Amino acid sequence: MARIFVAGCGWGTALAVLFDHYGHQTTLWSPFREEIDHILRDGEHKKLLPGIPVPPTISLTDDLSPAAQADLVVLAVPSFAVAETARKLAALLRPGTPVVNAGKGLEPATHERLSVVLQQTLPQARVAVLSGPSHAEEVGRFVPTSVVCAATDPAVAEEVQQTLSCRVFRIYVNDDVIGVELGGALKNIIALAAGICDGMNAGDNTKAALMTRGLAEIARLGIRMGAREATFAGLSGMGDLIVTCGSMHSRNRRAGILIGQGVSAEQAVQHVGTVEGYHAVKAAYEVSQTLGVEMPITEQCYAICYQGLSAQQGLQRLLARPNRPERESALWGNT
Repeated sequence: MARIFVAGCGWGTALAVLFDHYGHQTTLWSPFREEIDHILRDGEHKKLLPGIPVPPTISLTDDLSPAAQADLVVLAVPSFAVAETARKLAALLRPGTPVVNAGKGLEPATHERLSVVLQQTLPQARVAVLSGPSHAEEVGRFVPTSVVCAATDPAVAEEVQQTLSCRVFRIYVNDDVIGVELGGALKNIIALAAGICDGMNAGDNTKAALMTRGLAEIARLGIRMGAREATFAGLSGMGDLIVTCGSMHSRNRRAGILIGQGVSAEQAVQHVGTVEGYHAVKAAYEVSQTLGVEMPITEQCYAICYQGLSAQQGLQRLLARPNRPERESALWGNT
């Protein structure tokens, strides 16, 4: 069994509960002492994961120094906190320590993939990413879950697979880091849009079309950035899209529902909490404009979130787009 250090008490709490249950010596870190004290007092994270016991065998701390002794470090913090957390870890980690980013987003300031941020900030670490359909509320209850781990060095992904896989948490490996990472980050935008559809009572047909064409534009940007098309048909693409667009566990979908009902994007995010899709849509829109990649759903979500466009206007704009073939690459050579 391994010594695992988990940074972040949202998604990270569910992972820590899972790792502890399957015999790993697990430390769970939060930068907020109050959050740690509440979990210790209540025996669970009442705010984010009510009803999931956090056993006393998990070491809870607001001190990063135990990461120096870890066999494996898992980052499960929001995208905006990855760079700062990594900077704090830089002086602590032993050379060769695997660092697995389990969050799904893009670095807000630079729009970089989070694994790139980690590689730049933690040059001594062996970086991997973990993605796929995995609601914390279900992982913490040991609901059977399959995810994918990707790393530029296949040996790192395989080490993570061997270390963290268990009877209810099946890990596949993939060497397409770009595709796995972008699939996990960009599906949050489509989940936000799916929630907007639900809030508008737009119907199943509309939502199915949105998800399908959403996956197409995720793949379009991903391929342009160096990913492989097949990756987006896997767990970090289609799999994560299905679970996030269809579940009330998804904060992206819940925020979208409020927006579709007429609440402003800012108010919806304040009500729901961390909504990665709200931040990702700005990054993806700006990257797509720079690269010249067409992302119509992302474009309308950006206008709704940041330019005051109404949900109804966004839907009308999508429906009014010029007719086109479905398989662009087959007919026109586009990606």
